[in-house]
Amino acid sequence: MNKEKTFATESLYIKDERYRKSLISLVKLLPDYFFEVPASSTGKYHPEFSLGKGGLVRHTKAAVKIAFDLLNDDSIGNIFKQEEKDLMIVSLILHDGLKHGLEKSDYVLFDHPLIIGKFIKENKNKTEFNDKEIAFIVDSISSHMGPWNTNSYSEVVLPIPQNKYQKFIHMCDYLASRKYLDIKFKDNEIIE
Repeated sequence: MNKEKTFATESLYIKDERYRKSLISLVKLLPDYFFEVPASSTGKYHPEFSLGKGGLVRHTKAAVKIAFDLLNDDSIGNIFKQEEKDLMIVSLILHDGLKHGLEKSDYVLFDHPLIIGKFIKENKNKTEFNDKEIAFIVDSISSHMGPWNTNSYSEVVLPIPQNKYQKFIHMCDYLASRKYLDIKFKDNEIIE
């Protein structure tokens, strides 16, 4: 499996070469299951394209494409600096990277936004991200579940999006999970 090629198209959305290289380093560390599982273990909360083998990758690609298109619309993206846009793309590519935990659990782990954040921090030395950039990524990912921040099976309470970066990440993830979306893929690449 060539993990870094999975997001070759999406990594080109990132203008900063250092960010791109750092993202690829982290993607290569993600567990194999990330590249194989569906976005939803039950099929209830995601559109058809994100179900089945590789569905989580397709969901991630959809969220990133939504972000890229919105960030390139001057009426929306003009409130962000280029480095913020790049870091939000990085955040979206990684946001569900440990959705089933470090070792694959049978079901989605509710606290996966915090698990991937810890993972990113622990692997900072394998990247060229500085502390401020790591904090931005981890902070942006931590609240991507939006208002679904509690779960009857967990005592964890996830943060709710507060700033414009967190809200943007949540919005893109939320939109990519809407069942009415019908994004076409060929070989796990979005067909334009």
